[in-house]
Amino acid sequence: MAFRDLQHFIEELDKRGELKRINAPVSNDLEITEITDRVSKDYGPALLFENVKGYDMPVLTNAYGSFERMGFSLGVEDLDDIGAEILTFLQPPEVPSSMIDKLKALPKVAQIANFMPKIVKKGICQEVVHQDPDLSLLPVLKCWPQDGGPFITLPLVFTKDPESGKRNVGMYRMQVFDSKTTGMHWHLHKHGADHYRGNQAQNQRMEVAVALGGDPAITYAATAPLPKDIDEMFFAGFLRKEPVELVKCKTVDIEVPAHAEIIIEGYIDPSETRLEGPFGDHTGYYSLADQYPVFHVTCITHRKNPVYPATIVGKPPQEDCYLGKATERIFLPLLKMQLPEIKDMNLPLEGVFHNCVILSIKKTYPKHAQKVMNAIWGTGQMMFTKMIIVVDETVDVQNLSEVAWKVFNNIDAKRDLSIVEGPLDILDHASPRANYGHKVGIDATKKWSSEGHTREWPDDIEMSDEIKQLVDGKWKEYGFTE
Repeated sequence: MAFRDLQHFIEELDKRGELKRINAPVSNDLEITEITDRVSKDYGPALLFENVKGYDMPVLTNAYGSFERMGFSLGVEDLDDIGAEILTFLQPPEVPSSMIDKLKALPKVAQIANFMPKIVKKGICQEVVHQDPDLSLLPVLKCWPQDGGPFITLPLVFTKDPESGKRNVGMYRMQVFDSKTTGMHWHLHKHGADHYRGNQAQNQRMEVAVALGGDPAITYAATAPLPKDIDEMFFAGFLRKEPVELVKCKTVDIEVPAHAEIIIEGYIDPSETRLEGPFGDHTGYYSLADQYPVFHVTCITHRKNPVYPATIVGKPPQEDCYLGKATERIFLPLLKMQLPEIKDMNLPLEGVFHNCVILSIKKTYPKHAQKVMNAIWGTGQMMFTKMIIVVDETVDVQNLSEVAWKVFNNIDAKRDLSIVEGPLDILDHASPRANYGHKVGIDATKKWSSEGHTREWPDDIEMSDEIKQLVDGKWKEYGFTE
């Protein structure tokens, strides 16, 4: 289902028993984080803090903090279904060869057109307009004790390419410096940073708009690792099966989701930076303070009774883990189009999505695992992966115990470890230098004689099917229940 807006999603979570309303007074300075962290570690519900000290706005956290809520937010029971649907557009069951086939494909083409964002004249995000904006209006959270200040943690940052005018929407944390300025944590490798560098080259002010809240599909789309020329609002329309309605901002030439809760408009002077951070990040460690661009606020608009959405990141599992898992399942079919030997993939929560990838493959030639490793390191944001583990197709990569058993028993350290140098995520604190360092690939597949293994490789211990079936049939007779 397509949710009208964030508050519609909240209503539906409430009906499903997936929302906890907290009426007791709470502080946005660390207290909300501690509550949310405990609930997320206990795999608990979404939280709506309705009495935040000093503010009129309620705060929503942990909205996507389970596999069930993540799927529900995108209108599916199984996240794999979204990836499978994407393939029906990119790889139809039959390639049109005749005129009749082409006519049959027309409805699919027309359906794609229905996902395009739609410009409207009015939006609830502009019911209230503050031309003299003050960020202290918003209950922005200070999350962890050593944080450099309060941070906006769930922003949808809208920018335009200074040459092509194409839109980008990304999610980049924003430290609130004062009532009218924030940091803009653009990583070197992100598309928003590309737009920033383009404006730097032209020595011109960069317009930016930030949306808070909206249909969950819009929020997820801002986090998705889409190719540069794929519009996030088009992708959100695909996810929600309805076009995203956009309305033009009041003070900048940017369109934003008409049904967002809050819009922050402003600009960045490409010649200006300020010390931003530290910040308790999704790695479970504090990311270090550094120089980042400064966002100047020119206007704040919001609906009449907005909800302020936030996410807490820190030691996994946290809410962002499920956003990452959605990406794993949605984009796996696209990865398999490039590397059809891949059978399944697991991005373990403990690997915080750029530190470890586990892959099972159908191995068909010597050193096949190394080929897959190198392909992964050359694929989009997967270039950041610090550790790639490759196992045979019979191994369940979602079972970390089984994977560990294979890794611990199947490798020869000299033969099966591949160490390469390349780009790393800016949040990686272990590399000697920022942005690049060393990565490791582990080939835990069964080794063949053609790979230099001169000894016989032993079989896994397995019971015979005959005895398994015998015991299955007598299970209750032994005194066990189902």
